[in-house]
Amino acid sequence: MIGNWMDVFGGGSRRGGDRSARAEGDELRLAAAALLVEAAEVDEGFTAQERVAIRRLLEARFGLSREAAQKLLQEGQRAAERSVQLFRFTQILNERASPEERLRLIEMLWEVVLVDGELDPLEDTLLRRIGGLIDVPDRERGAARQRVMGRLGLDGGATEI
Repeated sequence: MIGNWMDVFGGGSRRGGDRSARAEGDELRLAAAALLVEAAEVDEGFTAQERVAIRRLLEARFGLSREAAQKLLQEGQRAAERSVQLFRFTQILNERASPEERLRLIEMLWEVVLVDGELDPLEDTLLRRIGGLIDVPDRERGAARQRVMGRLGLDGGATEI
């Protein structure tokens, strides 16, 4: 399912460490990218605005160049298309990401689904489901949503649930 992605992350993302540590880091990045793509696609509209948001989030979160983030986005999209369930992606996150990193992913997901200023009920359900699968309590997931809404300049009434 994951494919050959050591080629995808050439250069900047392979900074030291042994090959297995790099592979684990790459697998974690791919799982995060696939979940971000899932969040963007759940409402049946993967917009250019969402693509830009995902690429930007991947750049910032993983310290990637624009080109590497774009490749990761593309690989994440392919992985999401090949997968019929979220479990494998969330399992990778549970095994390899700290609770703080999993909470940060929830914030990234909120940013993707709220980038258009609206929250589709399917998006909300997906984030609740992912939060449960990666052990982020509803209270923390809700607080993450509020932080993202503040960053995006959305008030409580700007989104529809």
